[in-house]
Amino acid sequence: MICVSVGRGRHKMMMAEHKHLSEQGAELVELRLDYIRRPVDLKRLLKDRPCPVVATCRRPADGGKWMKSESDRVMVLRTAIADGADYVDIEMDIAEQIPRYKDTQRIISYHNFDETPSNLEEIHHQMTELDPDIIKIATMANNPMDNITALRLCRDSQIPTIAFCMGEMGVTSRLLCGKFGAPFTYATFSSDRKLAPGMLSFEQMRDYYKYDSIGKDTKILGVIADPVAHSLSPIVHNTCLRDKGLDYIYLPFRVPREYLEQFVNACSEMDICGLSVTIPHKESVIKLINALDDNVAGIRAANTLVFKNPNVYGYNTDCSAAVESVSKTIEERQEGGTLEGARVLILGSGGVARAIAFGLKRAKANVTICARDFRKADALATALDCEPVDWPSRANFECDVLINCTPVGMYPEMDVTPFDAEWFDKKAMVFDTVYNPEQTLFIKQARQAGCTTITGVDMFVRQAAKQFKLFTGENPDLKLIRYEVKRAISAAKY
Repeated sequence: MICVSVGRGRHKMMMAEHKHLSEQGAELVELRLDYIRRPVDLKRLLKDRPCPVVATCRRPADGGKWMKSESDRVMVLRTAIADGADYVDIEMDIAEQIPRYKDTQRIISYHNFDETPSNLEEIHHQMTELDPDIIKIATMANNPMDNITALRLCRDSQIPTIAFCMGEMGVTSRLLCGKFGAPFTYATFSSDRKLAPGMLSFEQMRDYYKYDSIGKDTKILGVIADPVAHSLSPIVHNTCLRDKGLDYIYLPFRVPREYLEQFVNACSEMDICGLSVTIPHKESVIKLINALDDNVAGIRAANTLVFKNPNVYGYNTDCSAAVESVSKTIEERQEGGTLEGARVLILGSGGVARAIAFGLKRAKANVTICARDFRKADALATALDCEPVDWPSRANFECDVLINCTPVGMYPEMDVTPFDAEWFDKKAMVFDTVYNPEQTLFIKQARQAGCTTITGVDMFVRQAAKQFKLFTGENPDLKLIRYEVKRAISAAKY
């Protein structure tokens, strides 16, 4: 169940939003009484309420707006109980001042906007002794492991516990706490009015992530990256999962470099069965894989992990997806055309560059690596038996295929390109692995120069389809993936 938080300055507006949410299917609404600018009239708010309510009155230290005295705030909460609120949220330090009365259920809460403290289990134990019906814990996530700490409390507590983390890194625990036993989670009325860091809207929770369909047996997939907010993978995979009627949820996990090993090792505890891997983890994740396919063994970079205890299987769908994209375009340009003998210049030396260079070499293309850091270009070229060139040489390097494997031009920095407009040769095929936006400056200028172009969307669609098959064993609808990617990109506010 999703509890939707409403914070408005006037009783009339709060009641109107409460009614609207109930009509939209909300089963529980939190009335943030600290937002009301006039004396709080509980009877007015609770009379003829369209669905059950949680009465909450937060002081600034707990993320609220209450500016009157603490004694006045305690009185408001007592009045909410006396007037028959379904639930009243009471911070743990004032719980003993507010006795139980009639049928109102007590939510004993703890908030920490700075961190997830190391003694959170001890704090939870103290809260169990304050006569709670439900315990609520909301702490700031400063690393991805904080989410696991919160979810363990939901899973292991004898008293119903809602525990999740705030902030961008904590979004996944808001979505997963129900799977681990929380009686409900929290959303906001509108994405424009977040009442706490990382809060999702009711619409996002209900329609996009289908929160109420996430059960204890739901399998978890996701993408790990840093940053991760820009990723289109959740849109694509969740749409395909629903299209196939599969009991999975695909989530974005922001995982900084220093927490990669801890996170991957904790995946089985979180019921994560598969992960897409992107910047900056494609190469460093190799050390955590104990079952590599041939591509990964040769590339030394993975973009897909599949967990089947006790093994972590690693795959690279970038490689085959990119080669297929280029090969198909060559065949369309010239019947019977192949990659064999083609001169390819790759810009970049990271995980994507490594995967594509490996695949192209296997297709017998002549591959040259060019990167800002010549040492990295040389190292990659040596590893894959390619040729390196320094960064300035890209301006006049003759090639049949030019591929951008750098993140230059990716949203939100869309006005930059790794290749000047006057350097394009109209006889060359130009491929940009950046997919958001699809029409990068690199692609636009190549097209203006008369080049045949391949956008990152084509590669993204192919690699996502291959990942989906690895995750679920089923083939997704390619047209559906392409439609969702293009729709998401066009809807973005650049």
